[in-house]
Amino acid sequence: MNTRENVWPRLAGLDVRATTDTLHLWTQVVGKVRLMLTPWINHSWHVPLYVSVRGLTTGPMSVPGRTIEIEFDLITDRLLLSDSGGRYAEVSLVSQSVAGFYAAAMKALDDLGLPVKVDPVPCEIADPIAFHDDQAPRTYDGATARAFWRALLETQRVFQIFRSRFSGKCSPIHFFWGSFDLAVTRFSGRPAPQHPGGVPHLPDAVVREAYSHEVSSAGFWPGNGTSKPPSFYSYAYPSPAGFSSARVQPREAYFDDALGEFLLPYDVVQMGEDPDGTLLRFLQSTYEAAATLAHWDRASLERPSGLIGKPSAPA
Repeated sequence: MNTRENVWPRLAGLDVRATTDTLHLWTQVVGKVRLMLTPWINHSWHVPLYVSVRGLTTGPMSVPGRTIEIEFDLITDRLLLSDSGGRYAEVSLVSQSVAGFYAAAMKALDDLGLPVKVDPVPCEIADPIAFHDDQAPRTYDGATARAFWRALLETQRVFQIFRSRFSGKCSPIHFFWGSFDLAVTRFSGRPAPQHPGGVPHLPDAVVREAYSHEVSSAGFWPGNGTSKPPSFYSYAYPSPAGFSSARVQPREAYFDDALGEFLLPYDVVQMGEDPDGTLLRFLQSTYEAAATLAHWDRASLERPSGLIGKPSAPA
């Protein structure tokens, strides 16, 4: 199969940010429902969404007497809310304000007999506007949303290969609605210096607990418009001396001083002859830079790529 034409979707030429900016705020509404219905897990691993075969989902959430799930079905442009008793409700995904989406989503929960009160102020966004007050028109294009979602599917597939190469503590592959990125994080096993905090509209205690231990983290992000296109990223916390000047692969990868992380534009992967291999080289080389410079016990933390259907040999 020609992965460039048949697997990795083309994002170049699409107005990705117009739709992903909208989805960012809509996923915050749903993510905050998940936050209110699940027990706190270390590193806030109870709050992310997950890439599904139809879009993005909360996964099952237990409430008294039943289990519910909320999914952004990006194939049919609907938000689907369902429970284990067979009841369901839906919200059409169309261009509309955040306030309009928020009202419709809360009504759908009410219709299921599950009113949930959430903090209506978006997280990790400068100068946030409460959901119910955000009346600005928002763009949602279904074809663009599906292209972005298919990019997430392929990214997750390669992230699974990369994750299989590590036997230490490692996060799930999950989609954080605050920063709106698909991420996977490896841990050295050692405590980290206290994080300074200061993330917009996110309690410092949450950030400090998330970065309580040394990490090398990688992910995929839709960018911030013309200055930063959709990109893969990799960073370390704490960032070891020499990390920013480390030689990484492929040659198109670069260190962004403002963000404090390595970036690789999505188009470099999508348009290459070997998209999977290009992304894996970026993930592996940036991790190796972080782990080597920070003196991780790599011999005990790493292992060969996992096989499908067969147990891997111990590291």
